[in-house]
Order: sequence, then C-alpha cells, then structure tokens
Amino acid sequence: MPDIVSIVKENSEYGADSSQDDVGAIEEMPEDTILSRQTSVNLVPFIGQRFVSQDAAYEFYCSFAKQYGFSIRRHRTRGKDGVGRGVTRRDFACHRGGFPQLKPSEDGKLQRNRKSSRCGCQAYMRIVKRMDFDVPEWRITGFNNVHNHELLKSNEVQLLPAYCMISADDKSRICMFAKAGMSVRQMLRLMELEKGVKIGCLPFTEIDVRNLLQSIRNVDHDNDPIDLLKLCKEKKDKDPNFKYNFKIDASNRLENIAWSYASCIRLYDAFGDVLVFDTTHRLDAYDMLLGIWIGVDNHGKTCLFGCALLRDENMQSFSWALKTFLSFMNGKAPGTILTDQNMWLKEALAAEMPRTKHAFCIWHIISKFSDWFSTLLASQYDKWKSEFLRLYNLHSVDEFEVGWRQMIDSYGLHGNKHAVSLYALRMFWALPYVRTFFFAGMTNTIHSESINSYIQRFLSAQSAVDNFVEQVGAVVDAKDQPGGKQKMQQKVQKGLLKTGSPIELHAANILTPYAFNKLQEELVLAPQYASLMVDESYFIVRHHTEMDGGCKVLWVPHDEFISCSCHHFEFTGILCRHVLRVLSTNNCFHIPDQYLPLRWREVLSASSKAPSSSSGDHPGKLHLFQSLISTLIAESIETDERLDVACEQVDFILARIKELPGPSNGTKEIPCDSPSDSLILPEVEDSDCVAQSSAYESMIKLKERRSRDGLDFYSKRRRCSFSCCGHFGHDANDCPLMGSDDLNGDGLGFL
Repeated sequence: MPDIVSIVKENSEYGADSSQDDVGAIEEMPEDTILSRQTSVNLVPFIGQRFVSQDAAYEFYCSFAKQYGFSIRRHRTRGKDGVGRGVTRRDFACHRGGFPQLKPSEDGKLQRNRKSSRCGCQAYMRIVKRMDFDVPEWRITGFNNVHNHELLKSNEVQLLPAYCMISADDKSRICMFAKAGMSVRQMLRLMELEKGVKIGCLPFTEIDVRNLLQSIRNVDHDNDPIDLLKLCKEKKDKDPNFKYNFKIDASNRLENIAWSYASCIRLYDAFGDVLVFDTTHRLDAYDMLLGIWIGVDNHGKTCLFGCALLRDENMQSFSWALKTFLSFMNGKAPGTILTDQNMWLKEALAAEMPRTKHAFCIWHIISKFSDWFSTLLASQYDKWKSEFLRLYNLHSVDEFEVGWRQMIDSYGLHGNKHAVSLYALRMFWALPYVRTFFFAGMTNTIHSESINSYIQRFLSAQSAVDNFVEQVGAVVDAKDQPGGKQKMQQKVQKGLLKTGSPIELHAANILTPYAFNKLQEELVLAPQYASLMVDESYFIVRHHTEMDGGCKVLWVPHDEFISCSCHHFEFTGILCRHVLRVLSTNNCFHIPDQYLPLRWREVLSASSKAPSSSSGDHPGKLHLFQSLISTLIAESIETDERLDVACEQVDFILARIKELPGPSNGTKEIPCDSPSDSLILPEVEDSDCVAQSSAYESMIKLKERRSRDGLDFYSKRRRCSFSCCGHFGHDANDCPLMGSDDLNGDGLGFL
C-alpha cells in the first residue's frame, strides 16, 4: 500500500487574484514617508521596504495582517506574467476591500443569498518591481492601514479562511501521526507542544485535520504512482526514443522514477553544456520530490531536458537520479551545473559527475537573506546587501577576499553561522571563483524568473501524478513550435544595427538575436574604454574615467588568439567590451570563428522542416546563392560605375524571376544555415534565410549613402593587419572589407 500523504491544496483565496472591479482609488503615499511603529513581533510595513519576490511581500503583509486582526488578498496588478517585463506592480488589499458585485442569474436557477463581508475598506499595501545591481527586487511604494470596520481579536482572526490552512510540513506530520494510530485530538495537542503555542492557537482546527484525513482516504487507487509505469510504457511503445527508468522498493512501492522525451534528448545534445537541476519543488499529492533538468538554448529560451520524482531526499536518491540522467544522455555529462544549496546533492554530484563544475544558484541564496540577516542587521540590512552584491560581482579573487573580511568586520558578523557557511562555500557561488567556467548567463538572478515561470507552467496544472508526464510533454511540444510572432520579433531585433561597425554586421549574420544583442551591448559600451598598448600583443583597457587598473587583454593577430582578464567570454560565450575595443582600435573588422561559439549561432532545431521538393536535389544551391549575393555586394560597392551596373542587372533579373510561377500552397519552407563567413547585409537576409528585401534595394541604399556622405575611402594608404579577408600585410585599398562604407576616414572600425 502506498504511504498516506497529502493531496489537499491550499485555500483558493490565498492564491487567487480578485476581480479588478473593486471600487475606490488607491492613493500612493509619499516616497519619503517612513513608518517606524513596531508591534510585539513584526515591523509595520514601511515605504521603501524590500522583498526578494512577490510571495515574500505577500507572506510579510499576511503575517502583519493576522497580528493586526484582518486578512488580505491579492488585488490589482500592472503587467502580466510571461508578457513583456511581466508583472511590475502588485497591490494587496484588505479582505473587506471593495463592494460585492451582483451576478446575473441564469433562467430558472436560484442564486444563493449570501451576505458579503466586503465594505469598501481602503487598507492596502503596494509593491513595485525595481532593479538593484541587475537583481530584481520588490519595494513597498504605498501603504495604508486605516480600516473602516472592526478588527478581529487574536482568537477570532485565525478562523478567517485565509489562515485556516495546513502547511506542507504539518501535512506530512499529520500523515505520520495517522499511520502511528494517533487520534486527531492527540495530534493537535502534540503539535501545540511542538510549536510552543497555547491550546487552540494552531493555524488550523480539528475540522481542518479531519477533512484532510478524509481526503487522503478518498484518493482513488487509479492515481497510485505505480500507474506512472504503465503510462511511461505506453509512451515508449509509441515513441521508441522516449526514455524512462524507475526503482521499486521492498514494499513494491514506486521509490524513484525519471523520464525524458525524444526532443529533450536532442536539445541536450546541442545545448547540454550548461545545466540547472532544480529540486526545490514537491508533488504534494504523493509527497515526492520533483527534480527538473533545465537548460538554455541558442535563443536564450529555457528548455527541458528531463524530470525525476524521488521518494526520499538523500544522497542515494540524488545519485540514482544523476546516474539515470546520464544514461538517458548516452553518458554525456554537462560542463557546468547549477543547483540549490543542498549538501546531499553536492555530495552526489561530486561522486557521479566529478569533472562537472558545480555551482549554487545565487537566487536561491539571496532569497534566504531576509530571514538570515534582516533582523540581525536591522536598518543596515539594505546597505549590507548592496555590499554583498558588489563583492559577488567582482572579477578578482584577491579583491573578494579582502572585501569579504572588511564586510565581516564592518557589520560584526564574525560569529554568524550563515556568514561563516557562505564564506566556506564561496567557491560554489562567488563569481570571482566561477567566471572561468561557461554558464551561458544562467547565474543571472533575472534568469531565475524565467526558470520559475517555465516550471510553474506544468506544476500549476498538475492534479495527479499519472497526468503529470502528459502535462510536461505538452509544455515541451509547445516550446518546440515557436509562433510566427516570435519569429518576426527575432527578425526585427536582428536587423537593428547600432554602431555601423563591420564587426557588428559580421556578428549579426551569424549569431542568434539573443546572442547578438548580448554582443551588441558590449559593442556599444566599448568606445567608453581606452586601449593602452603595453607591447605588441599586450593591452591594458580601462574606462575613460579611471586613471589606473583596468583589464589585461592579450591579442595575437596571426594566431587569432584573444583573451581578457575579465573572463567574460569564458563565462558567457560572448566577447567582452575590452576585447572589442582592442580589435576596433587596431583595424580589425572580423571576429575569429572560434569566438562565435556554435551554441550561440543560428542552427537548425530538431523540429525544423526538411527541404521541400522544389529546392531540387542539390541543397547546396541555396548556400551558393548566398555566397554569390555576398560577393555581388562586396564587388559592386567598390565604385559608382560598378554599383550602377549591378543595380541595372539585378533589376532585370528580378523582373524575370517574378514572371516565373510561384510555389504551390503545399510547399514547405527551405531551411538553411547562414555561413559563418557570410557578409550578407541584414536587409538582404533574415534569420530564416528568407529574403526580406532585394539585393537591388540594398545596393541602392549603399549608393545613396555614398553620395550623401561624399567620403573618399581610397585617399590614404593603409595596411590590412588582421585576417578579416584571409590575407595579411597587403594594401588596405585592395581589401574589399577595408573599403566598406562602415569605416571612418581614419580607417578605424569604430571609436
């Protein structure tokens, strides 16, 4: 028989938003208003108070409301999850705020005449999302604690529906007590003693416990986790590439199970260099730990690699899960892996993936700071947190060590167990210790919201374990089929050049829009830095406002070797502003191939369509055509005469092509990869290799720009010093790349 576990969900009012038709405008309080009044346990909310998440703010206000004699509910929001910047503002209101709305009754159906508790109370708390050191935080910007109704006493407030709830830990203990044969009253007395509360002051009543136990007894046997095996076997019969494994204990109960889909395995083969193993969620219905393997694809989108359900949270269970995952992926271990701060998982990873760099997710650590340090540091908490984040983002290990000691001394944290633990494990979370490893930007706190949103897509819908596999598969299938809107956004995003640098143009034709935007951010900032040559291949690059320090850049042109002491490329796979500055000031207009990683390039996904029959038996024709267009543009812009002839001939060719019959409705798109050395302009080709505008239009633009600028690019003798065209040491006037309109009169890519 399976263990008795909880399947009761939390009260719907605790997590649901109310309608936005409540009456009464909420006036925001001045930013400089600080409330200092305290209660016996918690601080009163005050303007400027910070929280790591919406949930943390909700829990704080909920605790305050319970002590004060009322309950709260989620109210208005600004923004929407998964759209744009997501939710940027949230209001929490008193449970008696607003007025009841009359619901239209259906013909012949009687409506219950229930009295509403809403009386237009204006008490509220507003939080707004802000960015602090690239870390999202929620700050209180409005607070009003004036109620127009009587507040409840402590023995009455706990009877409100919002507070009559049983936590996951309490559910587990109740189940354990039930298996031991204890009565409900014995359970309540024992839990009161454990929690140190007075009789009758638990956050739930005897009726709540009896309802929980009854719901457990009513669980249908068909929902037993063993039925997962039947479902997995059926999927395996339909799709031989679907993989799963399981472990049964001595009592014939399902102890562990893991699975992965065919599309997930293909994604891991391409993007499995960085992995997040999230073990922070549980399936309450059967009290099993949920482990999710997640990564990021070349477009910066979260992708799923596999799932596991574990009965116990110990080293043996984690070791089994990791071994099973590696068997799914043909023994290929990731280069780096991020997890929460779980010591059992840390030991299991050291045993099963000894060559994989293990790091802790910084967002999991920061989320605990409020509990660890806010009470201890009081008014100094915000200042300490800013100092911690500054140390976290340092580049030098020596600077981190010195800064950490100074921080401990300044805030008197020598004996604090959390500070001691953080320092002991610093090599697992501090960026100065992990920058030399590739993490694809997944250490960023902002990325945590994307991961949590992705996980919640199938967690929020799960009602039973046997449906869970199907729900996860549906999410995976949806992610494999990007919509037309997303494709269009990528095309527009890719065509926006900001610097006019040939390096930017080169990268735009190779990298995905996500990776190109990251490189573009560095490229835009590069002119703010000064490049000082120390010797032939050694440069010091520092910000123009700094007089000393800076990053050390090594550059060997003939070997196409570039390295920077900031390790930004090793950490993210994107060249840093320091390297780009050195390249630009030394007349280099082409990023070497090895510094445009394959994992950030435009590649065919597993779900891409095959070439249609209309493309013929020679798919290489499309790549040849791209090369011809690239050569045509490069040769035509040399002189006005060449450009005139090219425009005339291309116009003639286009007229002939338009006379030919188009493809039938059933013809599929022809996918292609843009060659890494392509110099096709963004106006000519988009991310799907489909022409956006004709070569004729692009060359007309070039011609007009040349006439408008009136610049003579051939008046000076220059030497081409980099392998941008495949040759060294020749006259720059003979180099088609050096003759581009993207150069200024001094022959520099950008300054």
